[in-house]
Amino acid sequence: MERELSGKPSAGAGRHPLPAARDFAAAAQRWGINPDSEVVIYDGTRALAAARAWWLLRHAGLSKVRVLNGGLDAWTRAGYSLDIEEVKARPGSVELGWDKLPVIDIDEAEGFPGVLLDARAFERYTGASEPIDPRAGHIPGALSSPTTENLGADGRFLDPEALEVRFAQLGVHATEGGAGAVGAYCGSGVTAAHQILALVTIGISASLFPGSWSQYSSDPTRTPATGQTP
Repeated sequence: MERELSGKPSAGAGRHPLPAARDFAAAAQRWGINPDSEVVIYDGTRALAAARAWWLLRHAGLSKVRVLNGGLDAWTRAGYSLDIEEVKARPGSVELGWDKLPVIDIDEAEGFPGVLLDARAFERYTGASEPIDPRAGHIPGALSSPTTENLGADGRFLDPEALEVRFAQLGVHATEGGAGAVGAYCGSGVTAAHQILALVTIGISASLFPGSWSQYSSDPTRTPATGQTP
């Protein structure tokens, strides 16, 4: 996450800015990815890190990318074994691009014309708690949509029907959703990728605000909203 799935943090770009396209392309080749590779990503953090890697690879133009639903816990619960040996990949030859998925900047997030979803915990959205970033609250107009509500107790994504109901309650509908209609942010642009992955499973495209709250709250010219309403 810190070395290959993010760029250098700063107040102006956020805690986990997107990596440079050239750096990410080099990392993908180190991982052994080839032009015809199908990539499956998993983690042990309820798909939060895996969703970031999924989003980046899709943003870079790789189409055959999946996230293992339920992650490492689901793998072990299913009775599959684990290897303790280090795996060294043979360098791959994939040539990646960039800008294949929609993103919005801080100004576009603040004036977003559609539904802007805040993927952080509800207490951070309201401003009741802010353990990481300079100021508490949320981007004016954003709706609270904690990423944890995309998952069941087993750490797997809710089935599509349940996700459709969840997002419809926020005004996001599969028949209407598009990158210009839905945006997502979180603390530093990582959890928001998880939100976008959940939306993709029901056919909705959403724009990512990479700098997210860590960038917005660091800008003294911005005025956060607090409380339970947008």
